[in-house]
Amino acid sequence: MAAASEIDGAVLLGGASRRMGRDKARLQLLGVASATRVARALAEVCGNVWLVGGSAPEDAPGRAVPDPEGPRCALRGLVAALGASPVRHVLVVATDQPLVAPEFLSVLAATEDADAVVPRDAHGLHPLCARYRCESVLPVARARLAGDDLSLHGLLSALDVKYLEGEALRRADPGGASLLNVNTPEDLVRAEARLRSGA
Repeated sequence: MAAASEIDGAVLLGGASRRMGRDKARLQLLGVASATRVARALAEVCGNVWLVGGSAPEDAPGRAVPDPEGPRCALRGLVAALGASPVRHVLVVATDQPLVAPEFLSVLAATEDADAVVPRDAHGLHPLCARYRCESVLPVARARLAGDDLSLHGLLSALDVKYLEGEALRRADPGGASLLNVNTPEDLVRAEARLRSGA
């Protein structure tokens, strides 16, 4: 596993939140904001935590990093996160994954080296809960952002990617909570129910 000094964490705070109707970074789950939950999980594994774009809750651990110029999209946040880090790898997690567990992040940190380590389950790829190698991914991501080729799936197609899937994914995230996206009010209710049950 990479030492904490060798891997940073980044919370992507942006997002239009059309389905939720309000800022997902500040959604309260049992009294703790979503972005704060993600940042705290990253802080247990990473040397630095970067709070990228948007406006983080005051109690979220980490340092603010603005998005670069360009269209509002997840790729822009990824470029900001990788550009901010002085170390080799960055664990990137979207603010709408508030149940991500430090144990799961540790598995991503420990998975064999590649340009990107990305979970893949029945719902598809999860490029916003993944580990990226800065030196190889950042130039490709910047070029795609400058060329208005904004798809994260397209970015992954240009990289050497290791997928965390199948039995390895089930062992890393046995309850499936770490990859749960909170995009709607109904998702928020389900996430809080999981927290209350300890799942």
